Amino acid sequence: MGRLTRSSAAEKLEIIRLVEGSSLPVKQTLAELDVPRSTFYRWYDRYGEAGYDGLQDRQPQQRQFWNRIPQTVREQVIQIALEYPEQSPRELAWHITDHEGYFISESSMYRILKSFDLITSPAFILLKAHDKFPHPTQHVNELWQTDFTQFKITGWGYYYRSTVLDDFSRYILAWKLTTGMAHTDVQDTLDLAIAATGVTQVAVKHRPRLLSDNGPAYLSGD
Repeated sequence: MGRLTRSSAAEKLEIIRLVEGSSLPVKQTLAELDVPRSTFYRWYDRYGEAGYDGLQDRQPQQRQFWNRIPQTVREQVIQIALEYPEQSPRELAWHITDHEGYFISESSMYRILKSFDLITSPAFILLKAHDKFPHPTQHVNELWQTDFTQFKITGWGYYYRSTVLDDFSRYILAWKLTTGMAHTDVQDTLDLAIAATGVTQVAVKHRPRLLSDNGPAYLSGD
């Protein structure tokens, strides 16, 4: 417990992302990480309110005045965010550094976007009220879960794994390695899952329901 209170903002953010990306229930994931749920949700609430800065130890003398960023830069940040809605504040900050020739921190990016109500829901919604679904699945192919997992390969860049998992058995039905998170990648992964299970060829009461985070790739009209 003592060490957790002294964890750096980067360590706290890494724990948050581990929990968001885990296929296990939040309670079980936190138990394996040896992080109390009360501590984690305190971090998570602060991160939701203030982004990366919210995870910093609260020392007034270290406060950063994000609103000193020039208005022209703020307007450009918003324009770029609207052009790349699928990118996170961190990815947008890197994009600006790589393509616009100046540095802006992830926390400043987060606050600018938040001030324009451009912060979307996290990739995984962590529910505090329940440790499991109120109506758990009873059979295979009753509910499928799908999402993207992001990871970086040193020297190559960022890649994404699109996965379809059966909720009841926790078996990964299909996965695909991609360089983005397009709706076509979702379609391809679902086609692999359908082919692997043969659900269109057998008599079932209903087709599998699909659970996603309602990201742009899953809400695409295509």
